[in-house]
Amino acid sequence: MDTPASRACGIHAARLNLADYAVNFSDAHPPLTRPQALIEAERCYYCHDAPCATACPTGIDIPSFIHRIAQDNNRGAARAILEANPLGGMCARVCPTEVLCEQACVRNTNEDKPVEIGSLQRYATDAFFAKPGAPMFQRAAPTGRRVAVVGAGPAGLACAHGLALRGHDVVLFEARPKLGGLNEYGLASYKTTDNFAQKEVDWLLSVGGIEVRTSQQLGRDITLDGLLASHDAVFLGLGLQGVNALGVAEPAVSGVQGLSSAVDFIAELRQSSDLSTLPVGRRVVVIGGGMTAVDAAVQSRKLGAEEVTIVYRRGADAMSASKVEQQWAQTNGVTIRHWAAPQEVLCEGGAVTGVRFAATALDAAGKLVNTGETFTLAADVVLKAIGQTYVAEPAGKAMALEGGRIATDAAGRTSLARVWAGGDCRAGGRDLTVEAVEHGKLAAISIHEAMSVPVALVA
Repeated sequence: MDTPASRACGIHAARLNLADYAVNFSDAHPPLTRPQALIEAERCYYCHDAPCATACPTGIDIPSFIHRIAQDNNRGAARAILEANPLGGMCARVCPTEVLCEQACVRNTNEDKPVEIGSLQRYATDAFFAKPGAPMFQRAAPTGRRVAVVGAGPAGLACAHGLALRGHDVVLFEARPKLGGLNEYGLASYKTTDNFAQKEVDWLLSVGGIEVRTSQQLGRDITLDGLLASHDAVFLGLGLQGVNALGVAEPAVSGVQGLSSAVDFIAELRQSSDLSTLPVGRRVVVIGGGMTAVDAAVQSRKLGAEEVTIVYRRGADAMSASKVEQQWAQTNGVTIRHWAAPQEVLCEGGAVTGVRFAATALDAAGKLVNTGETFTLAADVVLKAIGQTYVAEPAGKAMALEGGRIATDAAGRTSLARVWAGGDCRAGGRDLTVEAVEHGKLAAISIHEAMSVPVALVA
């Protein structure tokens, strides 16, 4: 919020000319043109047992869809994608393809450049969404079964879609006003332009059989026991609601101006109808090394921040943000400082003034230690991007956890009867959109098989 207090400490809205916002937040990677797509598709070897398809968490038949693009059959290409990944349009935009399918491309053996699989996937799905024509998928006859899906992020949406296709009635509960989860609230605006997240949600719901209930939070408006009493099964796609603490001294006063989580910053930006009204500091420090840190830092720059620095406690290779994302940040004027850990957030008069850091290194045993050197970065805004945690209380204490997240089998079954889980709240994942989609897809299959047993599941 742009207030007299925020302006006094260097946080301002409208740092740019109005035209600059449209340019800065336009599509970061414009889609391929038709000639570009056809040329790129012809580079594919159409491998048998293609390693790129094996590397895709959702198992998209990549050679098949690329071959259809080469034949100018964009609808057929989109079908091959969406059959395996119902959120294939968004995944084409945000998946780290450079470390998944494209890294496995056999073109890397003889050339430095793999086939642009992600761009081709976007080309095919964009073509379909622009002119969808007849429905691509038909819902099966109603089964009379009823499933509650809690959380409308990628995992919940994929699960709801898979269940609805099989004829089950789905009630989709979402704590926020809009569906989409991180696709709607947690990704950089320049990755998901033209309200694409909601367009994809609308298409997904068009299959029918999915009742949507927004502003319904587990533990506040609904309970797991209540859902189990009224539904045959429950899928939990709760995401990660807790924000990790810095673990160092922060200002003692509550509501200090300029200190917030990167996740909240991105969500506010994504829901803003006028970016010129969104305040940003002149000097911004982002603490963390993942995709969220990069998205928050780059968007701060694009809002007009003059100095933006990402600080990470280890080296570049240890950052969870891919090298492509790190380069993107640096190309957009963000400084990345490695080997430094926060020691204290500094403030004066109720406003952030900077962060004191300790230099870090690995000792002989490979343990991260402070070297004894310290330095301070001045800042009007400090954004915490050091990860999130699963909050177990809303789902109850009876569910088994593993590493602080919900323990499941490979199909998503939890320790509780008739309860499945997937996405970031599930243990053992990589916190990728595409992986969350696969969790939801596999859980839908498992739930369907369980409900196909002729014994009624509802007690």
